[in-house]
Amino acid sequence: MSPTEGSTKGGRGKPKSTKAVSRSHKAGLQFPVGRIARFLKAGKYAERVGAGAPVYLSAVLEYLAAEVLELAGNAARDNKKNRIVPRHIQLAVRNDEELSKLLGSVTIANGGVLPNIHQTLLPSKGGKNKGDIGSASQEF
Repeated sequence: MSPTEGSTKGGRGKPKSTKAVSRSHKAGLQFPVGRIARFLKAGKYAERVGAGAPVYLSAVLEYLAAEVLELAGNAARDNKKNRIVPRHIQLAVRNDEELSKLLGSVTIANGGVLPNIHQTLLPSKGGKNKGDIGSASQEF
């Protein structure tokens, strides 16, 4: 055996002393790259899955989750709450134009609806004259 075997330089394969580093850590992500790779392979979306595909998909999913969580956290803070509930997620998604388009056909359980009163149902801002009692169709 040569003295270089087992050290960090030269030879083939991984040196014995190094610790395993996850693909998520290498990519700087919180979402699990390995698990998403496994799901892509098991889902039979394609015969083969490239090395970059699960990394890219993990990054996209992490970004979307962070975006929704940030907006839902703001909605919870606006309602003076410390915990995000489905109502806050619904308010966050529906008030954001792009997320609303992405999740347009999605129903969020216990989300409720956006507070909205149609303009025609609101009372008018006072009449022009005090004598205006009749309807507008009878004025000639």
